[in-house]
Amino acid sequence: MIDNQRPVMGWREWMALPDLGLPGIKAKIDTGARTSALHAFFVETYRNGGKEFVRFGVHPLPGNNKLIRVCHAEVKDCRRVTDSGGHVEDRHVIETDVQIAEYRFPIELTLTNRDTMKFRMLLGRSALQKIDVLVAPDRSYLLGPSLRHVYKTSAKES
Repeated sequence: MIDNQRPVMGWREWMALPDLGLPGIKAKIDTGARTSALHAFFVETYRNGGKEFVRFGVHPLPGNNKLIRVCHAEVKDCRRVTDSGGHVEDRHVIETDVQIAEYRFPIELTLTNRDTMKFRMLLGRSALQKIDVLVAPDRSYLLGPSLRHVYKTSAKES
C-alpha cells in the first residue's frame, strides 16, 4: 500500500549539510542503522568558551581525495558505536541540520573514517523518523538530482 501523504526517498539520495559548509553529499539511506554517520578524517577536539568542539576534514565526493572541506562543530556526546561488521569504535557525536530537497531538520551525526566506503554519509533511522519518510529500496535519487556540481567552482583543493 502506498501512502501518498508521506515523502518517498530512494536507498541513496543527495543532501546538504549547510551548517558544515557541505552543499552536497551523497548518502546511503540506512534503515538498519539507528544513528547517522559522516566520513571524517583528522578529527581534533578543542575547547572554546568552556565547550568542547571538533574540527575535522571531509572528502565529500568519493574518489576525490583532493577535494577537502574543513568543518567545525560543537561536540554533543561521545558514544561507543558498533558498526555492521561488529567493530566497536568510540565516536564524537555532533548535531547539525540536514537539507534533503525542501526538508531541513536537525540530526545527530557520528564522525568516523569512511574513506574506504562508497558513501561518505549514512542517514539512519533516528533522522528518517523526523520527516516520517518512506524508503523505496529499489529506487535512487527520488528527492532531487545530483549535487556533485556544487563543488566545481567552489572547490578547496589541497
